[in-house]
Amino acid sequence: MAHVITILILIPLVGALVVAALPQRSARTAALFFNILSAALAIVIWRGFDQTSAALQLVERHTWIPAIGAQYLVGVDGFSLLLVILTSLIFPFAFTAQPTGRGFCALMLVMQSALYGTFTAQNFVLWFLFFEMSLVPSFLLIKIWGGEKRDFAATKFFVYTFLGSVAMLLSFLGIYFARGTFDFAALAALGKAGLLSGRVAWLAFFGIFLGLAVKVPLFPFHTWLPDAYETAPTGASMVLTGVLSKMGVYGFVRLLLPLFPHEMRIAGPWLLALAVCSIIFSSLAAWAQRDLKRLVAYLSITHLGYCMLALFAITATTNGAPIDRQAMLSGVFMQVFNHGVTAAALFYFVGLLEQRRGARGLGDFGGLMQRTPLLCGWMSVAIFSSLGLPGLNSFIGEFLIFKGSFAVAAGYVAIAIFGLLITVIVLLRMMQALFSGPLVEACSSFSDLIRSEKLVIVPVTLLMFAIGIAPQFLFNIFNSTVVRLAEVLS
Repeated sequence: MAHVITILILIPLVGALVVAALPQRSARTAALFFNILSAALAIVIWRGFDQTSAALQLVERHTWIPAIGAQYLVGVDGFSLLLVILTSLIFPFAFTAQPTGRGFCALMLVMQSALYGTFTAQNFVLWFLFFEMSLVPSFLLIKIWGGEKRDFAATKFFVYTFLGSVAMLLSFLGIYFARGTFDFAALAALGKAGLLSGRVAWLAFFGIFLGLAVKVPLFPFHTWLPDAYETAPTGASMVLTGVLSKMGVYGFVRLLLPLFPHEMRIAGPWLLALAVCSIIFSSLAAWAQRDLKRLVAYLSITHLGYCMLALFAITATTNGAPIDRQAMLSGVFMQVFNHGVTAAALFYFVGLLEQRRGARGLGDFGGLMQRTPLLCGWMSVAIFSSLGLPGLNSFIGEFLIFKGSFAVAAGYVAIAIFGLLITVIVLLRMMQALFSGPLVEACSSFSDLIRSEKLVIVPVTLLMFAIGIAPQFLFNIFNSTVVRLAEVLS
């Protein structure tokens, strides 16, 4: 298993070079081939992963730039592995969403490599390099293949994420000058006693918080997301919501919580208020949308707001029982994975509707159940998953988040529940507008799901049921990591 993580990171990069040299007609097939290679290697890592150990595994360390403390240091724990598996699942799903050329495929593969690196790097310089590496292909995918207002959306996305990254970089430079290391484990150990002191600690904290809050995104740093998701091509939207947004949550777990536990506890009530605002305001914004992509985009913010509510509740008080902290962390990890699957599926279905109709407004459809019962039936499963229906994947994570959070932040959770109620109303209204009523004349020639679309939809939907009914195979991946993190954050 030597160098297995490095190989995982390099496979998509090699694939991007190969795809760029191939004819247009062969690009997607070649990209899917390299996706399959990456997924197979991710499964090998999963099979060889010791699920009883909370320690970092498959560690690879090499001297890189010793003058600034930069090392090539990669490894995985339960949370990292979960996100590696999610990345390996979402990218082939996204490649099937639309016809794509070699430029599109090559940029997607570069982004996949950057995400593998982000979820496995254990030194800040290396992690930041991969973190920023994902920004360039995301920007170009929106800028070149996006819809109307793509220039505005791409520029807004770049400016927000770039400014957040600059703030985070300056904060870590300050930490390095004070502590002399970029190693995550070493910094986490120092964080228990206080990584920095005084105003310097708060400046570093807010700089890292800003960079990660933009990436999640967390209210009020979220306004770039609806424009980017609406404008991006369907495959890119699936990756942006399914995987890229998880970089922010991963950063909070890996960096901010263990490095600044004291500051997190003091700022806890304010951070919990921001999480509640993300849940309530984004669900209300979704209610006001007529564009299906913007509607799903705002709901994505709502669901990630549940993750932030739990993470901030963990550090806001020291009175919580260990079982509640473990429940919250387990819920966050499950919600991260399940939201990636469900939100990507919803964007896929919106893409199918847009391909058939040439539009994606709520008022552009109606009575689809009469014409496309299979499409409506399978899409209903994804919608019910987003609702958190018991028996489907999203219920597990949301239940654990609210169960654990209520024990330590009951008032905030009680308010956040209204966001859950609004989400239910929004999604049921969407189902009614799309599937019920008289058949709209422009939809009378719609085709139902074709064979290639069924081959994509059925496995993803079955995965939703599998996780909802028997989720233990995912819990086993990160249980040991959850126990260790709960102890660190206690």
